[in-house]
Amino acid sequence: MKNNPTLLIVDDDEEISALLSDFFRKRNLTVVTARDGDEMQAALRKTLVDLIILDVMLPGRSGVELCQELRLTTKIPIIMLTAMADTADRIVGLEVGADDYLAKPFDPRELLARVKAVLRRQENGRLSAPRRPAQPLRYSFDGWSMDVERRRLTDPDGVRVELTAAEYNLLLAFVGSNQRVLSREQLMDLAGSDIEQSFDRSIDILVSRLRRKLGDNPRTPRFIQTVRSGGYQFAAEAVPE
Repeated sequence: MKNNPTLLIVDDDEEISALLSDFFRKRNLTVVTARDGDEMQAALRKTLVDLIILDVMLPGRSGVELCQELRLTTKIPIIMLTAMADTADRIVGLEVGADDYLAKPFDPRELLARVKAVLRRQENGRLSAPRRPAQPLRYSFDGWSMDVERRRLTDPDGVRVELTAAEYNLLLAFVGSNQRVLSREQLMDLAGSDIEQSFDRSIDILVSRLRRKLGDNPRTPRFIQTVRSGGYQFAAEAVPE
């Protein structure tokens, strides 16, 4: 575990948040806090975080939903906290991408031990894994712009276009494909296996929705072209930045 790792505690219980912050800071860990998903995202944009301690019961989006969203864009380790000790709840947390799970009430010393263990596993994995090229922070194509870090799409006039998580992941798969023809199965893998479960629809319907938001005529599309017996191809040149 590196020296002075930074933890982000996401919990709307101010007493627990303050207790944990004081406990970790006394042990030379840097702590940032947030009360909900919006504050969490704001903190992540400002601070380089090494691990997130995420409560399940939050106002607005739940910790489970936030964990799912985080796993679309980051591999930051996540330890989830819950007042529910049900085994099924722990399984759900781990299935959506949490690295560990701890039921309330708990001893802060146990949480610290779990934090150290998760960070140690991540560090060992980083040292043993081959290096991969960094993902571009932005793509541009035909006047459009994709901010990968913020998961934002803007049209040539600079207007933000709202996309669902599945639509955004599908578009990111397309722009990163270097104009290759991708089968429906490949698109499902690249865009995330949760697409089918989330929408219970085919890739074809998702492509149709994405075309509409891109202003792409389905009969003569400029961007997402249908390849007979092959799948789809993103025809525009997407330039990484």
